Amino acid sequence: MEVTASAPTTPSAKVSAIFIYPIKSCRGISVSHAPLTPYGFRWDRQWMLVNSLGKALTQRVEPKLALVEVELPPDAFVEDWEPTQDSCIVVKAPGMQTLKISLSKQQNEVADGVSVWEWTGSAWDEGAEASQWFSDYIGKPCRLVRFNTASETRPVDPDYAKGQQQTLFTDGYQFLLASQESLDELNNQLKEPVPIDRFRPNILVEGCEPFSEDIWTDIKINRFSFFGVKLCYRCKIPTINQETAKAGPEPNITLSKFRSGKIIRPNHNNKGRIYFGQNLVWNSKDLSAEGNGNIIEVGDPVYVLRKVSSVVEAAA
Repeated sequence: MEVTASAPTTPSAKVSAIFIYPIKSCRGISVSHAPLTPYGFRWDRQWMLVNSLGKALTQRVEPKLALVEVELPPDAFVEDWEPTQDSCIVVKAPGMQTLKISLSKQQNEVADGVSVWEWTGSAWDEGAEASQWFSDYIGKPCRLVRFNTASETRPVDPDYAKGQQQTLFTDGYQFLLASQESLDELNNQLKEPVPIDRFRPNILVEGCEPFSEDIWTDIKINRFSFFGVKLCYRCKIPTINQETAKAGPEPNITLSKFRSGKIIRPNHNNKGRIYFGQNLVWNSKDLSAEGNGNIIEVGDPVYVLRKVSSVVEAAA
Protein backbone atom coordinates (compact mmCIF):
# COMPACT_ATOMS: atom_id res chain seq x y z
CA MET A 1 0.00 0.00 0.00
CA GLU A 2 1.34 3.41 -0.99
CA VAL A 3 1.18 6.14 1.64
CA THR A 4 1.06 9.83 0.74
CA ALA A 5 2.55 12.39 3.10
CA SER A 6 0.65 15.65 3.46
CA ALA A 7 3.07 18.35 2.29
CA PRO A 8 5.87 17.46 4.71
CA THR A 9 7.61 20.45 6.22
CA THR A 10 10.30 18.48 8.03
CA PRO A 11 12.95 16.78 5.89
CA SER A 12 13.38 13.03 6.23
CA ALA A 13 17.08 13.31 5.41
CA LYS A 14 19.64 15.57 3.75
CA VAL A 15 22.13 15.13 0.95
CA SER A 16 25.52 14.32 2.47
CA ALA A 17 27.54 13.54 -0.69
CA ILE A 18 27.25 13.63 -4.48
CA PHE A 19 29.26 11.44 -6.84
CA ILE A 20 29.74 11.61 -10.61
CA TYR A 21 31.26 8.77 -12.66
CA PRO A 22 32.25 10.28 -16.03
CA ILE A 23 33.68 7.01 -17.42
CA LYS A 24 31.50 4.03 -16.62
CA SER A 25 33.12 1.73 -14.03
CA CYS A 26 36.11 4.02 -13.45
CA ARG A 27 36.66 5.97 -10.25
CA GLY A 28 34.06 8.55 -9.31
CA ILE A 29 34.37 12.23 -8.46
CA SER A 30 32.99 13.63 -5.21
CA VAL A 31 31.48 17.08 -5.78
CA SER A 32 29.68 19.66 -3.64
CA HIS A 33 27.00 20.25 -6.27
CA ALA A 34 25.95 18.89 -9.67
CA PRO A 35 23.68 20.16 -12.46
CA LEU A 36 20.65 18.09 -13.41
CA THR A 37 20.11 17.18 -17.06
CA PRO A 38 17.43 15.11 -18.84
CA TYR A 39 19.82 12.12 -18.54
CA GLY A 40 20.93 12.41 -14.91
CA PHE A 41 23.76 14.48 -13.45
CA ARG A 42 25.83 16.22 -16.09
CA TRP A 43 28.86 14.16 -17.16
CA ASP A 44 27.69 11.01 -15.36
CA ARG A 45 28.49 7.88 -17.40
CA GLN A 46 28.91 9.94 -20.55
CA TRP A 47 31.90 7.77 -21.54
CA MET A 48 32.32 4.01 -21.60
CA LEU A 49 34.90 1.44 -22.58
CA VAL A 50 33.91 -1.23 -25.08
CA ASN A 51 35.66 -4.37 -26.26
CA SER A 52 36.30 -5.42 -29.85
CA LEU A 53 32.65 -6.47 -30.16
CA GLY A 54 31.36 -3.12 -28.91
CA LYS A 55 30.18 -4.51 -25.57
CA ALA A 56 30.59 -2.47 -22.38
CA LEU A 57 33.62 -3.20 -20.22
CA THR A 58 33.08 -2.83 -16.48
CA GLN A 59 34.72 -3.79 -13.21
CA ARG A 60 32.74 -7.02 -13.31
CA VAL A 61 35.32 -8.37 -15.75
CA GLU A 62 38.04 -5.70 -15.54
CA PRO A 63 38.48 -4.78 -11.85
CA LYS A 64 41.57 -2.68 -12.70
CA LEU A 65 39.16 0.03 -13.85
CA ALA A 66 38.65 0.82 -10.17
CA LEU A 67 42.12 2.44 -10.17
CA VAL A 68 41.46 4.74 -13.13
CA GLU A 69 41.11 8.31 -11.86
CA VAL A 70 39.10 10.82 -13.86
CA GLU A 71 39.30 14.60 -13.51
CA LEU A 72 37.13 17.30 -15.03
CA PRO A 73 37.72 21.06 -14.99
CA PRO A 74 36.42 22.63 -11.75
CA ASP A 75 33.98 24.76 -13.72
CA ALA A 76 32.45 21.68 -15.34
CA PHE A 77 29.91 21.51 -12.53
CA VAL A 78 28.77 25.10 -12.94
CA GLU A 79 25.37 25.16 -14.59
CA ASP A 80 25.45 26.13 -18.29
CA TRP A 81 29.26 25.92 -18.42
CA GLU A 82 30.52 25.03 -21.87
CA PRO A 83 33.97 23.61 -22.63
CA THR A 84 36.59 25.83 -24.23
CA GLN A 85 39.09 24.67 -26.82
CA ASP A 86 41.53 23.81 -24.02
CA SER A 87 39.06 21.95 -21.78
CA CYS A 88 39.97 18.32 -21.20
CA ILE A 89 38.99 15.26 -19.26
CA VAL A 90 42.15 14.01 -17.55
CA VAL A 91 42.64 10.28 -16.96
CA LYS A 92 45.29 8.70 -14.73
CA ALA A 93 46.14 5.15 -13.68
CA PRO A 94 49.06 3.37 -11.98
CA GLY A 95 52.02 2.93 -14.29
CA MET A 96 50.46 5.01 -17.07
CA GLN A 97 51.17 8.44 -18.49
CA THR A 98 48.38 10.98 -18.08
CA LEU A 99 45.76 10.87 -20.84
CA LYS A 100 43.93 14.02 -21.88
CA ILE A 101 40.75 13.95 -23.94
CA SER A 102 39.26 17.09 -25.42
CA LEU A 103 35.82 18.04 -24.12
CA SER A 104 35.09 20.48 -26.93
CA LYS A 105 36.39 18.70 -30.02
CA GLN A 106 33.64 16.88 -31.89
CA GLN A 107 34.89 13.47 -32.88
CA ASN A 108 34.42 12.47 -36.51
CA GLU A 109 34.69 8.74 -35.92
CA VAL A 110 31.51 6.89 -35.08
CA ALA A 111 31.52 3.52 -33.35
CA ASP A 112 28.51 1.46 -34.39
CA GLY A 113 27.09 -1.47 -32.49
CA VAL A 114 27.97 -0.14 -29.04
CA SER A 115 25.98 -1.99 -26.39
CA VAL A 116 25.33 -1.77 -22.67
CA TRP A 117 22.85 -4.26 -21.25
CA GLU A 118 19.69 -4.13 -23.39
CA TRP A 119 20.66 -1.06 -25.44
CA THR A 120 22.59 -0.97 -28.71
CA GLY A 121 23.42 2.12 -30.75
CA SER A 122 26.23 4.27 -32.05
CA ALA A 123 28.59 6.53 -30.12
CA TRP A 124 31.47 8.90 -30.72
CA ASP A 125 34.82 7.10 -30.75
CA GLU A 126 37.39 9.08 -28.73
CA GLY A 127 40.19 8.08 -31.08
CA ALA A 128 43.36 6.04 -31.36
CA GLU A 129 45.31 7.61 -28.47
CA ALA A 130 42.58 6.88 -25.92
CA SER A 131 42.08 3.41 -27.35
CA GLN A 132 45.78 2.59 -27.09
CA TRP A 133 46.03 3.99 -23.56
CA PHE A 134 43.17 1.86 -22.20
CA SER A 135 44.21 -1.18 -24.25
CA ASP A 136 47.70 -0.97 -22.76
CA TYR A 137 46.33 -0.54 -19.25
CA ILE A 138 43.79 -3.35 -19.40
CA GLY A 139 45.91 -5.64 -21.53
CA LYS A 140 43.38 -6.27 -24.29
CA PRO A 141 41.96 -4.24 -27.20
CA CYS A 142 39.28 -1.74 -26.27
CA ARG A 143 37.97 1.69 -27.23
CA LEU A 144 36.67 4.68 -25.32
CA VAL A 145 33.34 5.96 -26.62
CA ARG A 146 31.16 8.92 -25.71
CA PHE A 147 27.36 8.92 -25.79
CA ASN A 148 26.03 10.94 -28.71
CA THR A 149 22.89 12.62 -27.40
CA ALA A 150 22.36 14.36 -30.75
CA SER A 151 21.60 11.11 -32.57
CA GLU A 152 20.89 8.46 -29.93
CA THR A 153 18.37 7.97 -27.14
CA ARG A 154 18.32 5.37 -24.41
CA PRO A 155 15.01 5.29 -22.56
CA VAL A 156 14.71 4.21 -18.95
CA ASP A 157 12.71 0.99 -18.59
CA PRO A 158 9.06 2.11 -18.90
CA ASP A 159 7.94 -0.85 -16.79
CA TYR A 160 9.41 1.01 -13.80
CA ALA A 161 9.71 4.70 -14.70
CA LYS A 162 6.55 6.81 -14.90
CA GLY A 163 7.64 9.25 -17.59
CA GLN A 164 9.73 9.45 -20.75
CA GLN A 165 13.07 9.61 -18.95
CA GLN A 166 16.34 8.86 -20.68
CA THR A 167 19.77 7.86 -19.49
CA LEU A 168 23.28 7.47 -20.95
CA PHE A 169 25.70 4.62 -20.14
CA THR A 170 24.34 3.86 -16.65
CA ASP A 171 23.21 0.36 -15.79
CA GLY A 172 19.69 1.55 -16.52
CA TYR A 173 18.52 4.46 -14.39
CA GLN A 174 19.48 8.11 -14.00
CA PHE A 175 20.49 8.09 -10.33
CA LEU A 176 21.34 5.71 -7.52
CA LEU A 177 20.54 6.84 -3.99
CA ALA A 178 21.75 5.26 -0.74
CA SER A 179 21.85 6.36 2.88
CA GLN A 180 24.73 6.64 5.31
CA GLU A 181 22.60 4.84 7.90
CA SER A 182 22.24 1.83 5.59
CA LEU A 183 26.00 1.72 5.16
CA ASP A 184 26.50 2.06 8.92
CA GLU A 185 24.09 -0.82 9.57
CA LEU A 186 26.00 -3.00 7.12
CA ASN A 187 29.35 -2.05 8.60
CA ASN A 188 28.09 -2.92 12.08
CA GLN A 189 27.85 -6.50 10.83
CA LEU A 190 31.18 -6.62 9.00
CA LYS A 191 34.54 -7.46 10.54
CA GLU A 192 36.14 -4.88 8.24
CA PRO A 193 33.95 -1.85 7.36
CA VAL A 194 33.63 -0.86 3.72
CA PRO A 195 33.34 2.69 2.33
CA ILE A 196 30.43 3.91 0.26
CA ASP A 197 32.50 3.81 -2.94
CA ARG A 198 31.89 0.03 -3.04
CA PHE A 199 28.27 0.82 -3.99
CA ARG A 200 28.88 3.71 -6.42
CA PRO A 201 25.83 5.87 -5.57
CA ASN A 202 25.18 9.27 -7.13
CA ILE A 203 23.40 10.65 -4.08
CA LEU A 204 24.23 9.77 -0.48
CA VAL A 205 21.81 10.98 2.18
CA GLU A 206 21.89 10.95 5.97
CA GLY A 207 19.48 11.49 8.82
CA CYS A 208 17.04 8.64 8.11
CA GLU A 209 16.55 5.11 9.41
CA PRO A 210 18.69 2.34 7.87
CA PHE A 211 17.26 1.16 4.55
CA SER A 212 14.30 3.53 4.77
CA GLU A 213 15.20 4.62 1.23
CA ASP A 214 13.93 1.21 0.08
CA ILE A 215 10.33 2.33 0.36
CA TRP A 216 10.55 5.91 -0.96
CA THR A 217 8.57 6.20 -4.19
CA ASP A 218 8.22 9.98 -4.52
CA ILE A 219 10.70 12.40 -2.97
CA LYS A 220 11.83 15.99 -3.31
CA ILE A 221 15.43 17.04 -3.01
CA ASN A 222 15.34 20.76 -2.48
CA ARG A 223 12.66 21.74 -5.05
CA PHE A 224 13.24 18.85 -7.47
CA SER A 225 10.98 15.80 -7.69
CA PHE A 226 12.31 12.28 -8.08
CA PHE A 227 10.66 8.89 -8.32
CA GLY A 228 12.10 5.88 -6.52
CA VAL A 229 11.53 3.30 -9.22
CA LYS A 230 13.43 0.12 -8.38
CA LEU A 231 15.53 -1.38 -5.63
CA CYS A 232 19.12 -1.82 -6.75
CA TYR A 233 20.26 -5.43 -6.72
CA ARG A 234 23.99 -5.80 -6.47
CA CYS A 235 26.49 -7.67 -8.63
CA LYS A 236 30.09 -8.48 -7.67
CA ILE A 237 31.35 -4.86 -7.85
CA PRO A 238 30.75 -4.17 -4.12
CA THR A 239 33.26 -6.97 -3.41
CA ILE A 240 36.01 -5.07 -5.29
CA ASN A 241 38.21 -2.87 -3.12
CA GLN A 242 38.25 0.45 -4.99
CA GLU A 243 41.72 1.30 -3.66
CA THR A 244 43.40 -1.96 -4.67
CA ALA A 245 41.13 -3.44 -7.38
CA LYS A 246 41.24 -6.74 -5.46
CA ALA A 247 38.02 -8.71 -4.97
CA GLY A 248 36.96 -10.61 -1.87
CA PRO A 249 33.79 -12.22 -0.53
CA GLU A 250 32.53 -9.22 1.42
CA PRO A 251 30.29 -7.31 1.78
CA ASN A 252 28.07 -9.53 -0.38
CA ILE A 253 28.18 -12.53 1.94
CA THR A 254 26.98 -10.45 4.87
CA LEU A 255 24.42 -8.65 2.72
CA SER A 256 23.01 -12.01 1.67
CA LYS A 257 22.27 -12.79 5.32
CA PHE A 258 19.92 -9.85 5.83
CA ARG A 259 19.37 -8.12 2.47
CA SER A 260 18.54 -10.95 0.10
CA GLY A 261 15.22 -11.19 -1.69
CA LYS A 262 14.54 -14.37 0.25
CA ILE A 263 14.62 -12.39 3.50
CA ILE A 264 13.26 -8.95 2.66
CA ARG A 265 10.94 -9.90 -0.24
CA PRO A 266 9.91 -13.51 0.44
CA ASN A 267 6.70 -13.23 -1.59
CA HIS A 268 8.51 -12.34 -4.81
CA ASN A 269 10.88 -13.84 -7.34
CA ASN A 270 14.61 -13.08 -7.40
CA LYS A 271 15.08 -14.46 -3.89
CA GLY A 272 18.79 -14.95 -4.51
CA ARG A 273 19.48 -11.29 -5.26
CA ILE A 274 20.87 -8.88 -2.69
CA TYR A 275 19.75 -5.27 -2.48
CA PHE A 276 21.41 -2.02 -1.47
CA GLY A 277 20.20 1.40 -2.63
CA GLN A 278 17.30 2.76 -4.65
CA ASN A 279 17.27 3.69 -8.33
CA LEU A 280 15.79 7.12 -9.05
CA VAL A 281 14.59 9.10 -12.05
CA TRP A 282 14.00 12.83 -12.17
CA ASN A 283 10.34 13.77 -12.54
CA SER A 284 10.02 14.84 -16.18
CA LYS A 285 7.66 17.67 -15.17
CA ASP A 286 10.65 19.45 -13.66
CA LEU A 287 12.42 19.38 -17.01
CA SER A 288 10.09 22.03 -18.41
CA ALA A 289 10.89 24.48 -15.64
CA GLU A 290 12.52 27.57 -17.12
CA GLY A 291 15.42 29.43 -15.61
CA ASN A 292 18.65 28.49 -13.94
CA GLY A 293 19.28 26.76 -10.67
CA ASN A 294 18.78 23.13 -11.74
CA ILE A 295 21.45 22.02 -9.29
CA ILE A 296 21.51 19.54 -6.42
CA GLU A 297 23.87 20.46 -3.56
CA VAL A 298 25.32 18.75 -0.54
CA GLY A 299 23.14 19.80 2.39
CA ASP A 300 19.92 19.94 0.38
CA PRO A 301 16.89 18.67 2.31
CA VAL A 302 15.16 15.45 1.26
CA TYR A 303 11.39 15.26 1.66
CA VAL A 304 9.47 11.99 1.33
CA LEU A 305 6.15 12.65 -0.42
CA ARG A 306 5.09 9.05 -1.00
CA LYS A 307 6.26 5.67 0.13
CA VAL A 308 5.10 2.08 0.24
CA SER A 309 4.38 0.53 3.59
CA SER A 310 7.16 -2.07 3.44
CA VAL A 311 10.01 -3.28 1.29
CA VAL A 312 7.88 -6.24 0.23
CA GLU A 313 5.80 -3.77 -1.80
CA ALA A 314 8.77 -1.97 -3.35
CA ALA A 315 9.51 -2.46 -7.03
CA ALA A 316 12.59 -4.58 -7.67
